[in-house]
Amino acid sequence: MEENPTLVVIGHVESPLTDRELAPKQGSEGSPDAWLIFRDFVREALSDLKEGDDVIVLTWLDRADRNTLRVHPRDDPSRPLTGVFSTRSADRPNPIGLHRVRIISIVGGSRFLVRNLEALHRTPIVEVKPVLGGASDA
Repeated sequence: MEENPTLVVIGHVESPLTDRELAPKQGSEGSPDAWLIFRDFVREALSDLKEGDDVIVLTWLDRADRNTLRVHPRDDPSRPLTGVFSTRSADRPNPIGLHRVRIISIVGGSRFLVRNLEALHRTPIVEVKPVLGGASDA
């Protein structure tokens, strides 16, 4: 087992969201359209994605508190403290963001306009996966 795995940043988010406190908790809760800007070395890996596709984007939540183990869900102090692995909190030992987004537009093969992304401006992108809909999906 590899003790210190290495992630490769494949791009970043361009979004009007810059303040974590003002950003929606989930993409479907009023997030603005945002851009996924990919690095050139992954362009070939993006070639089969198209407008209208739903994809899962994994981000590295670089402004998260990695020492947090318990939170009040949705930052609501009236809710009991809960272990972060039972929540979608950004604050956690490995702050990997999981975002289901819809591709609205693709420009130049490496700029994707997406809907329902609550990630902050300049958040690193570490992976993209297709949304699977059936047993025959790749």
